[in-house]
Amino acid sequence: MVTAPRADALVFFGATGDLAYKQIFPALQGLVRRGTLTVPVIGVAKSGWTLDDLRARARDSLASHGGVDEAAFATLSGLLRYIDGDYADPETFTRLRAELGAAEHPMHYLAIPPSLFGTVTQHLAASGCAQGARIVVEKPFGHDLASARALNETIHQVFPESSVYRIDHYLGKEAVQNMLYLRFANRLFEPLLNREHVQGIQITMAEAFGVAGRGHFYEETGAIRDVVQNHMLQVVALLMMEAPSHPGQEAIRDSAAQLLKSVRSLTPQDVVRGQMTDYHAEPGVAPGSTVETYAAARFHVDSWRWAGVPVDVRVGKELPVTCTAVTVTFRAPPLTPFGPAPAANALHLQLTPGVQVTLDVNTKRPGAGLSGEAAQLVLHQQAWDGMAPYERLLGDALAGDATLFAREDEVEEAWRIVDAVLTPTPPLPYAPGTWGPAAADALLGADGPWINPVPDGGGPPPDPATPAAHGSAANPAPRVTQALAGGVGE
Repeated sequence: MVTAPRADALVFFGATGDLAYKQIFPALQGLVRRGTLTVPVIGVAKSGWTLDDLRARARDSLASHGGVDEAAFATLSGLLRYIDGDYADPETFTRLRAELGAAEHPMHYLAIPPSLFGTVTQHLAASGCAQGARIVVEKPFGHDLASARALNETIHQVFPESSVYRIDHYLGKEAVQNMLYLRFANRLFEPLLNREHVQGIQITMAEAFGVAGRGHFYEETGAIRDVVQNHMLQVVALLMMEAPSHPGQEAIRDSAAQLLKSVRSLTPQDVVRGQMTDYHAEPGVAPGSTVETYAAARFHVDSWRWAGVPVDVRVGKELPVTCTAVTVTFRAPPLTPFGPAPAANALHLQLTPGVQVTLDVNTKRPGAGLSGEAAQLVLHQQAWDGMAPYERLLGDALAGDATLFAREDEVEEAWRIVDAVLTPTPPLPYAPGTWGPAAADALLGADGPWINPVPDGGGPPPDPATPAAHGSAANPAPRVTQALAGGVGE
């Protein structure tokens, strides 16, 4: 249930930056094309640019990221405004206030480094631009627990929590939202998702490309800060949380926050850190850097539902495929009158590319006798819907819907979970195109091995700037042999 008024202006700081070029302009064109962006769009930056320069940058961005829709771009171009000025100069914000005109509920999107959040929010308040407004801030939201708390305090000096929207683009993915819907719209799965029936959970976020020229950025983050603390823990929360009490945004975020509060803080013994052997050849990477490009972690959820169920998460660069997948492995039947089952039952949720839900079952092998064979049912397969995560999230923020944005307590709990393993230690090397250091297998112990995802497509068109994948996956999941109605079989 949305209670905030719809924004009547969009201001985005960092309008000439890399994020705007790669993500924001394509998202804005998509919103215009869908008819959900009709308000002035005011870019703010210090680049010595003019409005015509910004329009040219927007066109070039669209040509490089999905194409220019001439009708939509003409409308977007007409909505664009531009203020060139220093974020530390009060005059910049005086001009912004004038440009906002009669707008009463502007949305300020800070696509800028967190170190500038305090400066910008204070000037927004002093100039009157914060009155009736909301603010959207990018990840990483902090560098650790202490900095996240300090950043929250800084922003809350001007904006109440109800007006703060923290973007995690992963929550804008169709598949991540589908995972939440799948759980609570079907009685079939929910009674089985607990410690009585689940043996273990694995989540893999594999990327076949490296740091793609972002060596300087990665030196300040690493895999744990970049994707475990936010993307992966949000997936854990949505997969394992209790049912929200109602469909409103706060009920969903309450359930997610409560689950994160049940997750035990990681210790060094819970984590394996790896670094691809060609990392030091990347521009911007320090000689001898110990920043991890791979991380595997075992999480423990100390709740009545999940106590004792291992949750194993791994993320990494230059792995064999680009795919994010969740596997829930169920316990074996208490009695097997026909002999050992060929395989464990498992629920697979492919989050990228595309959306796919499959179920591993055992069926009778054709012929005489009662021997079995493993089969995989495709319960759901959905191609990309054309709406990129930033388009979905910025549209929600404009509408005042905070459901898919991380709340203060969620962010701080996620930092609390990883805080003790953020200190760099010598990572284990792994070769590009492999599944990471062998020590990650030992982390699982008797609950292993890792289940390596095999992407089945259905994702967005490849970004020409994304490097090609290395090789192919080993240890693939069983191929599809049967399908339910609406699925695709082989």
